[in-house]
Order: sequence, then C-alpha cells, then structure tokens
Amino acid sequence: MPSTVTLFLAGDVMTGRGVDQILPHPGNPRLRERLVRDARDYVALAERKNGPIPHPVGFDHPWGVALSVLDGAEPDVRIVNLETSVTTSPNYAPGKGIHYRMHPGNIGVLDIARIDVCALANNHVLDFGRRGLLETVDVLETAGLHPVGAGRDDRRAWAPATIPVGSGRVLVWSTGSASSGISRRSAAAPGRPGVALLPDLSDATAARVLDRIDAVRGPADLAVISVHWGSNWGYDVPGDQVRFAHRLVDGGVDVVYGHSSHHPRPVEIHHGRPVLYGCGDLINDYEGIGGYERFRDDLRLLYLPVFAADTRELRELRMVPVRARRMRLEHATREEAQWLRETLGMGGPSRHGVWITP
Repeated sequence: MPSTVTLFLAGDVMTGRGVDQILPHPGNPRLRERLVRDARDYVALAERKNGPIPHPVGFDHPWGVALSVLDGAEPDVRIVNLETSVTTSPNYAPGKGIHYRMHPGNIGVLDIARIDVCALANNHVLDFGRRGLLETVDVLETAGLHPVGAGRDDRRAWAPATIPVGSGRVLVWSTGSASSGISRRSAAAPGRPGVALLPDLSDATAARVLDRIDAVRGPADLAVISVHWGSNWGYDVPGDQVRFAHRLVDGGVDVVYGHSSHHPRPVEIHHGRPVLYGCGDLINDYEGIGGYERFRDDLRLLYLPVFAADTRELRELRMVPVRARRMRLEHATREEAQWLRETLGMGGPSRHGVWITP
C-alpha cells in the first residue's frame, strides 16, 4: 500500500479556439467575437509575438515540458478544469461574447497527459448549448476522462468523480459560482442538463455541499472540491471566498481547488489543508493578446500536493512554474520563478512544505 497520495491540479485548460486549430483535427474556425472572427487569428497573434508554430502539431505540443514534469512526479490522480466544450455543435450560446469549442477528434490532447478528471462546472462548457454539453460529457466518458460538475441533470452534475488509490479513493466534486460568469440559467436541474452551480458562498451553501460529501465519503477517502469563481485579473481574494473555503476545510474537505483567474492567485494552508484560490490558466491561446502584461499571464503553475495516505495530512505542496511560448509550455527561468514567489508572497518553504521550485 502506498504511504502517500500525490495529486496533480491545474487551472484552466482551454483547448478550444486557437489551440484547437493547431491540433491534428481542427474544427470550424468561425467565431462570433466582436473583434476576431476566425480562430486561426489567435494562432497568428501568437506567432507574431514569439515566432512560427508548425501545425498541425502532435497532441503533446501544448503540454510541452509539463509532460516530463508529471512523469517525474508520478501523481496518482491528475485533475484539470477543462474550460471548453468538446463538440461539433453549431449552436452558439446566445448573449456570449466568447465561445470555446474543441473538435472531439482532438481528445488525444487530454489523453496524452493521462488526465483522470475534467472539472466542467465553469462558464464555457455550455458555449454551444446543452447539445454541446452532452456531447462533451459523452466524449470525455468514452475516453475514460471522468467528467464532473456537469451532466444530464442535477443528480449527475453533483455526483463526484471517484478514483481508487490504494485502499481509499480520491473523490472530486466540481462546482461553479456566478462570480466567474456562469449564468444561473446554466444550473443543472431535475431533467435539465447543466452545471453544478453554487447559489452563493454562504455558510448554508457550504453546509449543503458538505452534506453531499459526507453522504458518500469513507474514512480513507481524500475529498477535493473544484470551485470556478471570481474575476479574471487581480491578486485580491474576496472575503466571501476565504470564508467559504475555510468552512469547507473545517467540515472535512482536503483540497479547495479554485480557478477562473487567468494567472495564479495566492495559496493558503488552512488547518493543514491547501486552499488554492486561483490556479490560473495552464493551456490557452492568449499568447498574443496584450493589455494585461503586468500580471505575467504567460507564467503558469503545476500544483502537486502530497498527502499521507492514512491520515490525509498534507506532506508538501510543490508548485512548478512553466511559461507559454508558441502555444507550448516550457520551463520558466529562475528569475520568472522568483517573480512568482514574490508576487504570491511565497519567498521560501513554509513549515507546511509549500514552495515554488526553480
């Protein structure tokens, strides 16, 4: 029996739009954005900034060095927030300025990274309507990628992904908040497909989430809750997010795994449990988009928490910095790693074994 359980957690994996266009099976590039009408234009913007991208590329290309980092870390469970629909649906959701869609033929981009769980309770999984959502779930399930946080009805949307590890399990719930841009019309309901939407971040809502967890969790299970919340930019963490996260940890959650911001936000260890308020993006097509350079959204983090298998005690939380170039992840420099440490207020290892590696 293994003595530890290692997780890989990453923020938004946005394999639609420009990323989809460089993969072996690009879908329809047409967009309905105010300024950009063809997804291939995002490839051109990235090339203009950092040089040519040969395409089609292999499914390993967007991950770059992240694959070797993961091979070295050997995580037991790999979890990402998949913030795109995987569909050929032509049904653009009305009233949205941006739509993300990856062709189902490109599902290999997730399979090659051996992703176990795809969190779907976010503001882009319904970009192509409920038909697009259902196809996304079907494609992921067929590939063995455990979609969670969305489904054909509220029962399925709120059901956890269950991954056996040793004598226990890793249980993953995926939820979303309206603060991230999720429409309340996107909420799953009896007989209606949708996402697991939190009505608010109150103590009462936290208690209902904890009731769901307690109903299925065993003594050897590790509980992870994914929360898509908050704005895209900035380092401040709202008080309601802090209180909600603390309430979940106090109720027995082992990892609060937050995302939505396009760059990493602060990390907290609360009562020995990691709270990741914003994991930032990992894969996207933002490389050539200007205006937010001060946030260094080209820098990304791979999160690798390690827990004792018997007590669920956090042994360490390692964060590996990478950067995006030519729509591929490469190692960050020592200076870039130091910038992240200073920006996130993590100058060195803490007593909990939390650090950003060079």
